[in-house]
Amino acid sequence: MESTEKTKVRCLVYFVGAGPGDPDLITVKGKKIIMQADLVLFAGSLVPKEVVSCAKQGAAVMDSSSMTLEETHQAILKTVRSGGVVARVHTGDPSLYGAVREQMYLLDKEGIAYEVIPGVTAAFAAAAAARVSFTIPEVTQSVIFTRVAGRTPVPEREDLKALAVHGCSMAIYLSGSKAKEISEALIESGYGLQTMVVVGHRIGWNDEKLLVTTLQELHSAVEEEGIKTQAVFLILPGQDEKTSSRLYDASFSHGFRKERQS
Repeated sequence: MESTEKTKVRCLVYFVGAGPGDPDLITVKGKKIIMQADLVLFAGSLVPKEVVSCAKQGAAVMDSSSMTLEETHQAILKTVRSGGVVARVHTGDPSLYGAVREQMYLLDKEGIAYEVIPGVTAAFAAAAAARVSFTIPEVTQSVIFTRVAGRTPVPEREDLKALAVHGCSMAIYLSGSKAKEISEALIESGYGLQTMVVVGHRIGWNDEKLLVTTLQELHSAVEEEGIKTQAVFLILPGQDEKTSSRLYDASFSHGFRKERQS
């Protein structure tokens, strides 16, 4: 009988989510891969060098900030063809604005096995630093991750005003210079003037900034701090609501706990 078990292919390339900047926020698995890799290729404009300082002695550590896709691919190919392991280190999580699809496509064409190791994205690090929750029972149970159009366009159906119809929490990336545009679009679309906004600038880096403001004051707050790049905006409606999750309510039963009568 033919075995249905898949043959495990040795993986030589790893896309590693570095987290938002704090070297302690990379996953244990991601750090292990960097420590074992023969080539560590990292985006130095977005990933602090401290994150990859654990690379083994003799490993090639390259900053890809000034490199093209073809140049990074050739560096990866050279290492793989010599039998080495590559850690391709991306900021945050590779699946979110990580530009990994085109890199994977080139590896697929070459028949090179790869694996993706997830990382902590900036929105979650900013929410943790501000001690806020994206989801609030009976208020909002959804989060939209998006960006405002700039040099890279967004589909018309994903225009901020179109997304705002949901009235839920948002994490807006790659739009550091668009604070005025963001606040105007969301207020015009129904978000209240006093809707909480958390601005995370270079979260996890030594010079990080964390601003807690409102949609009404967003533009002036960002201008005052001189924030233009490397910022994530968390739009957080309903933060003043007093609702609580039923998960730990004594009157709420589930598979692990029966309802308790008061």
